[in-house]
Amino acid sequence: MTEFNSKIRTIQWIDNCSRMVDQTLVPYEFRYIDITKGREMFDAIRNMIVRGAPAIGIAGAHGVVLYAMELAKENSSREEFIKKLLEKADYLKTSRPTAVNLMWAVEKQKDIIKNSKSDINGIINELKENGIKLENEDIEINKRIGDYGAEVVPKGATILTHCNAGALATVGYGTALGVVRSAFANDPTIQVFADETRPRQQGARITTLELTMDGIPTTLITDGMCSYFMKKGMIDLVVVGADRIAANGDTANKIGTYTVAIAAKYHNIPFYIAAPLSTIDTSIKSGDEIVIEERSREEVTHINGKIICAPEVNVINPGFDVTPNELITGIITEVGILRPNYNETIKKAFENNLP
Repeated sequence: MTEFNSKIRTIQWIDNCSRMVDQTLVPYEFRYIDITKGREMFDAIRNMIVRGAPAIGIAGAHGVVLYAMELAKENSSREEFIKKLLEKADYLKTSRPTAVNLMWAVEKQKDIIKNSKSDINGIINELKENGIKLENEDIEINKRIGDYGAEVVPKGATILTHCNAGALATVGYGTALGVVRSAFANDPTIQVFADETRPRQQGARITTLELTMDGIPTTLITDGMCSYFMKKGMIDLVVVGADRIAANGDTANKIGTYTVAIAAKYHNIPFYIAAPLSTIDTSIKSGDEIVIEERSREEVTHINGKIICAPEVNVINPGFDVTPNELITGIITEVGILRPNYNETIKKAFENNLP
């Protein structure tokens, strides 16, 4: 197994391609692959070769560049090139419907396409430059999230997390695990309990790998065990990531997060979301408007290619659930920790920090 560390970049634009870690292979193998075509990027996002809302966003930005490079070879007019590229960009957004960072990053690229005064090659260069800019900003944003989050972590705390919101869910460092990393840097007595996160085991496969490689004490538990350990007083706070946050603070994250939030509320344990402002979708009023991705039945019926249930059993496999805002203690962002009333604090954060 190739050694992992939090300084590895999950996704990066290099030599006219998007180089990314194939996360379907982790933890058995740590391999970079090069994505060279727009359709390859669509499939990489759809099939979770790249995963985690911030990383998916960067993949979307790169995907627009790849489509632009392909369309440039058709020798069409600038107007036709722009028309087709905007259509490809919208198609790319359909690869996964829940994580809003994908839509956010693609829209950033679409703004460049619409507003550029350059020729076709100039537009491509502008798209490349913006994609690289978004990459670099992601790491700095995550570090600021980590520093703000570390302020609410008690000395010697045990932090419960769900799914993977670490370096491999972002360009680097992580959101929820960024909080863990920053807290651990200040206090090496910090430890983590990681939910396995069925059905794709991102907590078991990825979170435990990241944290143990960083030397952070980590205990793996199954998804159904969190209440047991909360009742025993073994969990001090919960920090998870997010795929989309509504204007009122309702938050979509990996399926099972809502259950953890309910248990935390019952046991009076703080429950925090860690996410950049780009994950907040102010166009939707509440979590009721968030589209929940339905994934394949095989994710539930099979583990490592082997069936674990009756072949004919019915399966429903939502990829995400929505945690209502009243269960959320705070939303840790790059501009500080937002607190209830979220309609007001989210609005103020955007007014003060976004152009």
